[in-house]
Amino acid sequence: MTSKLSDETIPILYGSQTGTAEDIAERIGREISKRHIRAPVLALDDYPISKLIEEKIVVFVVSTTGQGDPPDNMKKFWMFLLRKNLPEDSLNGLYIAVLGLGDSSYLKFNFIGKKLYRRLLQLGALSLTPLGLADDQHKLGLDAVIDPWVKSLLTKISEVHLLDVGNDICLNDKLPPPKYFVEVIDSACDLCKYPQKKDLLNNITENSVSIDRWNPLKTHILRNERKTAIDHFQDVRLISFDLKDKNLSYTPGDVLMVRPCNLNEVVRHFFEVVPWKSDTIVKVSPGSSGAVLPSNIHCCTLENLFLNHLSIQATPKRYFFQLLSLFTTSELEKERLNEFCSPEGQEDLYEYCYRMKRNYIEVLQDFPVACSLLKIEYLFDLFPIMQPRAFSIASSIKAKPGTVEIIMAVVKYKTKMINPRKGVCSNWLASLIPDHKDIINIWICPGTITFPKHDCPIIMVGPGTGVAPFRSFIEEQTLKDSSSDIILFFGCRNKGGDDYFNDEWSRLMIQNSRLKIFTAYSRDQAEKIYVYHKMVEQGELIWRLISQENAHFFIAGNSKNMPNDVINTLKSILEVHGKLSQTEAEKYFKIMESKRRFQCETWS
Repeated sequence: MTSKLSDETIPILYGSQTGTAEDIAERIGREISKRHIRAPVLALDDYPISKLIEEKIVVFVVSTTGQGDPPDNMKKFWMFLLRKNLPEDSLNGLYIAVLGLGDSSYLKFNFIGKKLYRRLLQLGALSLTPLGLADDQHKLGLDAVIDPWVKSLLTKISEVHLLDVGNDICLNDKLPPPKYFVEVIDSACDLCKYPQKKDLLNNITENSVSIDRWNPLKTHILRNERKTAIDHFQDVRLISFDLKDKNLSYTPGDVLMVRPCNLNEVVRHFFEVVPWKSDTIVKVSPGSSGAVLPSNIHCCTLENLFLNHLSIQATPKRYFFQLLSLFTTSELEKERLNEFCSPEGQEDLYEYCYRMKRNYIEVLQDFPVACSLLKIEYLFDLFPIMQPRAFSIASSIKAKPGTVEIIMAVVKYKTKMINPRKGVCSNWLASLIPDHKDIINIWICPGTITFPKHDCPIIMVGPGTGVAPFRSFIEEQTLKDSSSDIILFFGCRNKGGDDYFNDEWSRLMIQNSRLKIFTAYSRDQAEKIYVYHKMVEQGELIWRLISQENAHFFIAGNSKNMPNDVINTLKSILEVHGKLSQTEAEKYFKIMESKRRFQCETWS
């Protein structure tokens, strides 16, 4: 029996900052579509919110960013949902399913998923299935929660769906429609014959007023300086971008967004593996799936597409293996790929792919038959669009007009794979030559840290590259006439190895007595000394500034252990120097947090 496609729809709405929630939403949409139900996948801010009261079932997939903040593409939806004048029965009759994606190493694990779920219930919605809280720290990653959650969701949909759509499932033995239409035009050597194609290839929206993700500022780097010693284990760069004569400004706490590129040698290697020619020109247009086509992708060579737009160095998602299983004619490959796609095969997939951090190219080399039969129409289903990278700005535009700076660690590490794993954006930026006119696409976004506009003491804890937003703030504050203290706790391994701004700090402290910088060198003595040890030494100063002068306290850096260690030390200081009980110190800290006198920006 074959069921007809239902007229009913189940929207899959996502809030995604890095693309993971979007990928999971598309996966859920495919599973629901197999049940002959339409399942459009949209960013929350792209969904007409007035339609929500007309729906019967809606699935939400949301991640949490920064200090418990919603992703950029759901902020409008979320603000509307928080309106106090919404009736408590606004969503009566609506069944909802909420899946949160998070990382338990962050202070506010899955904060947005939890808040969205509670708010929808407050407005009268009914929970179709329990709230799912996926954790990227799990050995099997997010899928450890996603797989059983999706299985439960599909069961519940079949139970409560009001239409007789049939329970037979469209078996996944045929290729689904591609995400976008990809049409091969011709080879680049014949491009001169088609002037209209030249226009398509050069379709750059230079005249747009706003500078954002789809209309970035095109600039180049002015400075690319290694800030760690040559013999230090990590290469950390201070990179300066040209903003001269550019209509772009920023304030301390803002974030520089960079659209990365793949390295030329990586792309050359990719085309040695796949069955396509790099000079093939393709035209890309919206497909039947309803997925929004990025405005900066229309018509280009495959080389351009893989240099500037598509990810090939990341670790593939499960759907990549599912598509490969549909391309291959090898029974051995098909058996292995189907195993990777099954819930029972997730341990094997973890050991093969995620633990080893295999990338797309390496996986394709392991499945040569599937690779040789790849269809160009499925480019965007196979390879995800590269996500922009966010860097806390490390400079002040008032102190350094016409420039913006970041402090960046070049990501390079080893697994059991022969070749070391390399961060796409950091290694690409590190390879660029100052004033060489390499085009870099950038734009500015608000960060999770917001410094107070009024004059008050500021206490900052920023080990390693976490110091970036605080350097920006210090540069700007030293230009102002202020009587408030600026305290920075900075941490690194060695004074001679990775104290990035030692000379700069020393000079500024001589010029400005309000500035005090305490540095913890963790490896310059037998016992390790971290930033929280330096905080203990300055406990009386910290308590005085917080209790008597309304100081604001900021943390920025790696999310692993540092934030919790610093927070626990701060609470201990409140107890010791403020003579507070543990309960009182906890309450005091919560008040600081609610008033934004405590803020934290961390990343894994």
